[in-house]
Amino acid sequence: MSQPILMKGNEAIAEAAIRAGCRFFFGYPITPQNEIPEYMSKKLPEVGGVFVQAESEVASINMVYGAAGAGARVMTSSSSPGISLMMEGLSYIAGAELPCVIVNISRGGPGLGGIQPSQADYFQATKGGGHGDYKVIVYGPCSVQEACDLMVKAFDVADKYRNPVMILGDGMIGQMMEPVVFRGGQGEGSLPEKPWATTGNEGRKSNLITSIHLDPEVLDAHNWKLCQKYKAIEENEVMYEVYREDDAEWFLVAYGTVARICISVMDKMRKEGFKVGLIRPITLWPFPKAAFEQVADRAKGFLCVEMSTGQMVEDVKLAVEGRAPVYFYGRTGGAVPLPRAIEKRMRDVIEGREPVVTDYLEGRGGGVK
Repeated sequence: MSQPILMKGNEAIAEAAIRAGCRFFFGYPITPQNEIPEYMSKKLPEVGGVFVQAESEVASINMVYGAAGAGARVMTSSSSPGISLMMEGLSYIAGAELPCVIVNISRGGPGLGGIQPSQADYFQATKGGGHGDYKVIVYGPCSVQEACDLMVKAFDVADKYRNPVMILGDGMIGQMMEPVVFRGGQGEGSLPEKPWATTGNEGRKSNLITSIHLDPEVLDAHNWKLCQKYKAIEENEVMYEVYREDDAEWFLVAYGTVARICISVMDKMRKEGFKVGLIRPITLWPFPKAAFEQVADRAKGFLCVEMSTGQMVEDVKLAVEGRAPVYFYGRTGGAVPLPRAIEKRMRDVIEGREPVVTDYLEGRGGGVK
């Protein structure tokens, strides 16, 4: 087994992509993901790859479209406002059924917002920030190691379903340094064949890649074909973890780096006699409804913790289907939920007290609803 290497999250994500066979990167700088294109600009030429700093995020995603259509393993990365500019192109890519990977190291918003970490891009990633009936597979890693592992998986899954895949991290994942072990991945020579790609038509019928279907019946059939693919993804690609499922009565729900904070809260409350568990979605789409179905009938309640005003909480409520109450606690704008604030909110939930917002962070606010 390889020895762990201490790396910054953004750089580790880029290295994992190269080891997964990615040879094309098109992007545009924006904080807090700038180390990804910086790393790619240095390392891709060393392995025969191509790095292009495009003139904008709009140009970047359309360059990704072109490389994906030619059968290459290709990616881009950005942060929240930049991802917004890519949404039209992402809809085109999904409509054309092309595999690619998009990394969003998200920051606070709306608008230009700030450069601190955030999870307020959940709706954009999971509900489709672009137009039309399409879905993007979305992973929410909680550590640098998991982000690396999911990068490799993202390229494989993108090729398997001919669909874009997004890694939804946050500023903490991108900027923190942790030891990582690179495992898995494929050399360029072992990548799957792509007979549908536009690589010339010598000896075969020409391939056509497009997302425009002017005949309503053709477009209708295409959309239902996509729908069937998304159903297959929901059946086969869900990932999650449930902590202390055996005897938990109350569940924290969190993804990404916030889940790590919630694990420490769970462990502390367990020592104090509270039967608290944690559900951590890894795939944000498809959302892991099964994790809630297996505990909802006996759970007394769920507390969803996010770095947003409450986006994933809507999917939690849909998954629970009214079988237990769902509560929320969040911070926004780059503020990170502190363990003591999460514990205070969870104690209030368990003991049936109405929340007093300013109690949670000693007068500095904090969202409950």
